Amino acid sequence: MSERKPYSGSGRKLLLAFDVGTTYSGISYSILDPGLKPEIHGVHKFPGQISAGGDAKIPSIMYYDQNGRMRAAGAEAEREGIEIMAEEEGWVKTKWFKLHLRPKGLDFSSSSISLPPLPLQKTVVEVLSDFLRYLNECAKQYIQENHPGVGSDLWTGSEIHYILPHPNGWEGPQRSLMRQAAEMACLVPSGGRNQLSFVSEGEASLNRCIEKGLLNDSIRGGEGVIIVDAGGGTIDMSVYALDPKSRGKWFEEIAQPQCHLNGSITVTEEAGKYLSRALKQSKYHDDIPIIKEKFDAKAKCAFRNPDEPYYVQFGTVRDRDPSLSIQAGKLRLEGKDIATFFEPSIECIIKGVLAQESSSHQTVTSVFLVGGFSNNGYLFKRVKNTLERRGLLVSRPDTRLNKAVADGAVAGVLDRPIRSRISRNAFGVECSIIYDSMLRDHVQRKSQCIETLSGEKAIPNGFNLLLHKDTRVLETEEFRCSYTRGVWNPRELQTMEKQILCYHGSLSADKYKWIYNDSANYRVVCTVKADLTGISIPRCINPKGQAYYKVSLDVILLFGATELKAKIAWKENGKERRRDAEVIYETEDLDSFQDVEGSRLFSESFNTNVPSNAAGPNQVSTTEDERIRDTSPLSWVTVISKKKRKDKKKPAHDESKPREKPAHDENKPKRKPARLNKSPSAAEPDLESDSEAGNWDAWAKGWDAGAGWY
Repeated sequence: MSERKPYSGSGRKLLLAFDVGTTYSGISYSILDPGLKPEIHGVHKFPGQISAGGDAKIPSIMYYDQNGRMRAAGAEAEREGIEIMAEEEGWVKTKWFKLHLRPKGLDFSSSSISLPPLPLQKTVVEVLSDFLRYLNECAKQYIQENHPGVGSDLWTGSEIHYILPHPNGWEGPQRSLMRQAAEMACLVPSGGRNQLSFVSEGEASLNRCIEKGLLNDSIRGGEGVIIVDAGGGTIDMSVYALDPKSRGKWFEEIAQPQCHLNGSITVTEEAGKYLSRALKQSKYHDDIPIIKEKFDAKAKCAFRNPDEPYYVQFGTVRDRDPSLSIQAGKLRLEGKDIATFFEPSIECIIKGVLAQESSSHQTVTSVFLVGGFSNNGYLFKRVKNTLERRGLLVSRPDTRLNKAVADGAVAGVLDRPIRSRISRNAFGVECSIIYDSMLRDHVQRKSQCIETLSGEKAIPNGFNLLLHKDTRVLETEEFRCSYTRGVWNPRELQTMEKQILCYHGSLSADKYKWIYNDSANYRVVCTVKADLTGISIPRCINPKGQAYYKVSLDVILLFGATELKAKIAWKENGKERRRDAEVIYETEDLDSFQDVEGSRLFSESFNTNVPSNAAGPNQVSTTEDERIRDTSPLSWVTVISKKKRKDKKKPAHDESKPREKPAHDENKPKRKPARLNKSPSAAEPDLESDSEAGNWDAWAKGWDAGAGWY
């Protein structure tokens, strides 16, 4: 175990991690007492388990009655006779529900795999919340029984910090749904003391390896390690190396993490495909679901040698058909056939590891296989032999592989060993760029120009880059956006909202700065929203002599952690004040959120003939930093000012929604742009290679209505 300092808090606290897996789930915890060194424990006894010593995992299954009430879960849902009871009572079995959270685009490698439907018109949030509530009761019972005199107090007066691990491929919308489920399960009630945080399964697995002292000399010397967490539903791969500046204390991510739906359920489904062919038109065809279940429980786990046959008990001694290799109710499966069931998962691991090795920012020499699926001897041998021929040292830590994620989730909160991560996409905001007649691509887009109140022209639908793809970002690194908005009615300045965009296409930065060059590969990531009450709103006069009201502040973003954090900051009597902002993800329809059509979001019609003397509520101006807002409720236009800058440090980071042609609504007030300035600690984008590098100074001035990140 790694050396930890005594807990320095003022009161007792409980850390509680629920590893909700596709097929199995587990719980780990740590009781923090002031002045004592924390230790990590696991829940090893659950209701319904037969063995006297219990088990650290329970199946992730539940039964629901016809009223939508959960009637059995975990080990209790596998007790003897449960199938008969379920059939008599009309209960519905639910499994693999975790994968209903997956992002669009993350699909099974085999088209034959389909997720079982959720029960009785329940949502995935409701099902997950029922299971979290069940795990919480299991944890409460176990801790109270095993920590007499302490356990009871933890659920009455102490603070509980819940940690929910999730696959590497889960993003903001998935975490938002998980948070909703935790709130619905009353883990983190509104206004309560309890906390909730998230960690990727890849990070949690590394934390576990560190916590158990499993790092070899090459890793301690600064070389990279790939963590392969092979579970029931997903295979997560992550690459880390010791930060050379940390004196061996902290790790940094050195390549983008991967997530594949090629877990152990893929093996079972491949077996099902084989059985469908082998038992076609036989009387045993209807027994395939039972045979798959028995194969999954025993033969799949025990398989090691493709030269030996394996037997699946599914019937009685009367079941016999030598032509189908069935004797005494046992189906004989040849080892070479079983080996083919594993092939998609093995190939996924090998290809994924080699891809991460080649894309890593430094040398990688070690591979750790963790997760319950890694226990299979055949899979481990195949992966080890193949990768070691490529010069990689492959090992399987001999320490509760199926508990790595739950234990590592707790260790991550205690030790925080990972301090930087790699950006998966390019992030930025939509903006309008001041027209420059000396630039060819501006001249080509002259017909698209809109006109500001000061008479300057601007080109809409630009993408103001905030963070390059595949960039190392520190956990505490701040990105700032100067947000300025002007309106006719000050009551409109009670809140601010701003969308954050990302680009996941293949164009170079000089090409994707114009959204319509590849509009299908931009998507809205989230919206940042903040309360502006109490912030000074001065009255201003525009060049037409009209009065308007303006708010100016900075939006601060931190996306080096597992969750995006946002704040707003403003000056008051010469001092900076800060306030938390809300990060909102669109979660009601994950499909439409994940694959936004560029034509719908980013190809709005713009007014290209706004008269310079149009001084009505459809437009607003602010000194040198011009902003235009049309009356469409969908989006705003940000105009980047050409105001001179002496420091030519960073591109302006403008974030603003695309806008539609302003409707002439005389009663509708207008919004304005904001400027984005990355904090000095942030990584500096390399923009000098742009053929229009000289124009980046013009970008660096204005932003409308907030900025978008992550």
